[in-house]
Amino acid sequence: MRLLQDYGVYVGVAALLLANIVLTPHFVSAENFRTQAVQVAPVLIVALGMALAIGSEGVDLSVGSVMALSTSLVALYLGYGPAVAILVAVIGGMVVGLANGSLIAFIGVQPIVATLALMVACRGLANVFLPQLKDVRDPTMASLGSGSVLGIPYLVLIAIALALLVAFTVRRTTFGRQLLAIGDSRPAAQLAGLPVRRVLIIVYVVSGALAAIAGVLATARLTASDPTSLGNLMELSAITAVVVGGTPLSGGRVRIGGTVAGAVLIQLLTATLIKHDLPPSWTQIAQAVVIIAAVYAARERGRR
Repeated sequence: MRLLQDYGVYVGVAALLLANIVLTPHFVSAENFRTQAVQVAPVLIVALGMALAIGSEGVDLSVGSVMALSTSLVALYLGYGPAVAILVAVIGGMVVGLANGSLIAFIGVQPIVATLALMVACRGLANVFLPQLKDVRDPTMASLGSGSVLGIPYLVLIAIALALLVAFTVRRTTFGRQLLAIGDSRPAAQLAGLPVRRVLIIVYVVSGALAAIAGVLATARLTASDPTSLGNLMELSAITAVVVGGTPLSGGRVRIGGTVAGAVLIQLLTATLIKHDLPPSWTQIAQAVVIIAAVYAARERGRR
């Protein structure tokens, strides 16, 4: 049971792969695997930032709206060049993260309340900047969204690189150890002299930056900016990937490998239901069941 609780997400991924190989026609093809990888990349990038927030005993509900804000900023500043547009979009996400972190670290607002407020504000601001869908026609953005190296899409390579960077940060740096200590017990971390406020602000700035990067990549893949729909419910997908991957909501632990597997599991689950002609509502129900099972497993693990 303990092995199932710790490694259940990997078992789930393997089981879904096996079921699709046997039951889903044309599932085993390079084009299908490429499509699944491209679709999971933005979710994984957002989930990496969410894992840091949850590891610090918090949460970031604003990530989907940050994606919407970033896509509107890309459309607004693309006339100055793609590099400027991307930079402005990422800086915008970092500013939102700075606001989240400041509310939490200095004013003492609960993370769920602070990030909920920014979630609403950012979505509204994104629609003010760009009231309607706008085509993004730029060779660099098009290459970013559809280009590849040795058959591996740029989006997937970027997601893998960011996952490795975040995993290294959590496991091998002082910042990572401080983050886990704060998530385990913030009062104890303060008594030990750890820079609690600084770490929390950095966590939410990084989460905002990663959400903005995901928004830029999604914009490049779709070749359009749509702040009304881009990033909708992304925060729920990210939380699901993190929790299913074994990071407890109580903080003090971050499992990046599990988060990657959790994002893949959610994508495979969604693709499986779609390929078998089930309506999207069933995907949401299935995700809810997976979340409940993951939280229950974490609860049982915490008792031991």
